[in-house]
Amino acid sequence: MEFREDTVRSMLAKYKFRDLTVQELKNVHKAYQNFTYSMDTYTFKDGTFKHLLNCKGTVPTKYQGNLYNIPVRLWILDSHPFAPPLCFLMPTVNMGIRVGKHIDAEGRIYLPYLQTWSHPKSNIIGLFHEMIAKFNEELPMYSLSAADAQEKFELLSYISKVTEGVSDIDVNSKSQAAMGDHKNVEVKKITVIGGGDLGIACVMAILAKGFEEQIVLLDLSEGSTKGGGAMDLDIFHLPNLEISRDIAAAAGSKVVVFTVNAWTNAQTYLNVIQSNVDLLRGIVPALAHHCQHCVLLVASQPVDIMTHVVWKLSGFPENQVIGIGCNLDTERFRYTIENVLMAHSWGKEAWIVGEQGEEKVPAWSNRARSPSYADGVTDHTTFQEQLANRATEILKSKGQRSWSVGLSVADLVESIVKNKRKVHSVSTLAKGSCSIHTDVFLSLPCMLGSSGVLEIVRTPLNDDAVMQKLQSSAATMHALQQQLRL
Repeated sequence: MEFREDTVRSMLAKYKFRDLTVQELKNVHKAYQNFTYSMDTYTFKDGTFKHLLNCKGTVPTKYQGNLYNIPVRLWILDSHPFAPPLCFLMPTVNMGIRVGKHIDAEGRIYLPYLQTWSHPKSNIIGLFHEMIAKFNEELPMYSLSAADAQEKFELLSYISKVTEGVSDIDVNSKSQAAMGDHKNVEVKKITVIGGGDLGIACVMAILAKGFEEQIVLLDLSEGSTKGGGAMDLDIFHLPNLEISRDIAAAAGSKVVVFTVNAWTNAQTYLNVIQSNVDLLRGIVPALAHHCQHCVLLVASQPVDIMTHVVWKLSGFPENQVIGIGCNLDTERFRYTIENVLMAHSWGKEAWIVGEQGEEKVPAWSNRARSPSYADGVTDHTTFQEQLANRATEILKSKGQRSWSVGLSVADLVESIVKNKRKVHSVSTLAKGSCSIHTDVFLSLPCMLGSSGVLEIVRTPLNDDAVMQKLQSSAATMHALQQQLRL
């Protein structure tokens, strides 16, 4: 069967990485010439649908000395090859699906190769090799008896008859109409990606607040068993918690929290960051397909740069991608001023902004700098510097442990899910603020709501020293970002 490159290329007109995808499909055709390609509608678990490339064909399997051609269907996502395809068995009328470790009742195929997919290491031919190896161990389908086959044929004929002349989009819209008022009910679902200490801390903190209706922990650690913390959560069955290794489980989430970090022996700071970029590149595009309207909250380190990476890989609007930034620093700073230094009226006007880490800087609202504020203080600038220095000295010994970051994450998630319109110091696209003209993310006071960042509150950003500090951080970060391979 001939591979019509021009036809395939035109079908992939809206794909983000069309040339890479076409080249890979050409390689697939050389090895598996029976596959055909068409554009069809795929419906995701959350009820949304998308027109995707549909690849149908057979893969050869040898089981107990006999050769079988197993019919399969691959849906190629529009962020391919950075996201794995969705794989299904395609049984004929006289075949039944054998549910097992790698196959569910709907014929969806789950393989370790899909879970650890990472371009350019992973590709469709490699996927087929693993698929064949697993099918050689256990056939994924079996022959139905004549009676069962006839019953299945009659059912399929009936479905074909009642849907005759109705397009996929019509069927989808009618099913949504049949749902009535249920389509307006939004489940408060949160997904946390990463089964390490920080991921577990975020899950526990969110559960403790009790505002979620469902929380998913995506444990993407390598190997067949869950990480230690994720395994313990699975053992003790916490309410409203689902633990999964399938990115599709995140579908319908209001907020997705990234806590993953790559463990690497890289010797340079740039190589460490690149390892995290490579890790996120295998996660974010696929996640974006399943959660197109969610808010992405990044806690992976270094948080400002990783937030920029997630924003680029997701293709989301800037307001939907947020880093945890200096939220924890600001809350600690305010608490110390109000409850340790007993300067109660000053605490609520204080912020920590800028680059998360050593380069962060204290800032004060316009109100705190006005002459009428805090009677008895004649030199506001000197007093603020003294407060900031004393608070900073007190906080030097306070590290950012997983549990404390988890509490901060839960605080941010609650503001988003509940649409509280509360102002937090979080990492957001700083372009256009403080005379910054590059695509960098820095912590700025932002009002958060159900769509992410609703507004950047600019009142603490008028101080010249603060602006210069943020501009310096922006220049450094932009130079580093230019060296990363996205």
